[in-house]
Amino acid sequence: MAGNDSITPAPSATTAKRAARVTTADLRVCSRGKDLLKGISLDAYQGDVLAVIGPAGAGKTTFLRSLNRMNELDPNLQVTGDVSIDGQPIFRDDIDVALLRRRVGMVFSVPIPLPMSILENLIYGVRLAGETRNGMQERLESALKAAFLWDEVKDRLHEPARNLSGGQQQRLCLARTLILEPYVLLLDEPCSGLDPISTAKIEEALYGLKKNLAIILVTNNVKQASRASDRTAFFFFGELVEVQATEALFVTPKDPRTSEYITGRFG
Repeated sequence: MAGNDSITPAPSATTAKRAARVTTADLRVCSRGKDLLKGISLDAYQGDVLAVIGPAGAGKTTFLRSLNRMNELDPNLQVTGDVSIDGQPIFRDDIDVALLRRRVGMVFSVPIPLPMSILENLIYGVRLAGETRNGMQERLESALKAAFLWDEVKDRLHEPARNLSGGQQQRLCLARTLILEPYVLLLDEPCSGLDPISTAKIEEALYGLKKNLAIILVTNNVKQASRASDRTAFFFFGELVEVQATEALFVTPKDPRTSEYITGRFG
């Protein structure tokens, strides 16, 4: 990161020539003497959706929360190793953590709209960031369109956000993240409580978003990983077992534990 008040944007995907947007090196997380992550070294690239799969307790969410320093909210966790965004390490003392979390946005498994209107949900984070409302209408519309929600809410922006269906609320949370113009998008089982139609809209949104973002999708649905990702990493009790192009991992996994998991023999 470039000092305590800014995070330097990455070069374009063309000039970067597939430079990793997110890099972890020997990332370890420990809680009360228990290893939650055991030396994870993994890259995520702009233009790709990286799926992270594995059974409960594999460390998937812990991994995501390490990428924007959310693990620091738990005083029982100790984090070592390195995480870099666009080549800049994030664990330095002079990093503006609030800015980091805007640039490395996260969508959770349960949508949590704020108790205010759809419009206010979208601009709340922008106001907190101290940004002006110049160009806000364009950003708002762009974020809602990217989340495949614009046509459904463009005439309802002043209604309470909680009037929306569960699937619409999740897409609103996605749009709320996108309006802050992140470089990286983290999704922690974003479709776990959604119907197939809402799930399909989220997956379609990811396909369009990956052009400009590095996207890391944690999912317990191996079918979703096979549909919606370009690369897939398999975690097992804090260990990165393997990462491959998604089609290769699902057709010819290198490790028998991966094969057993994706064929439903455990998990």
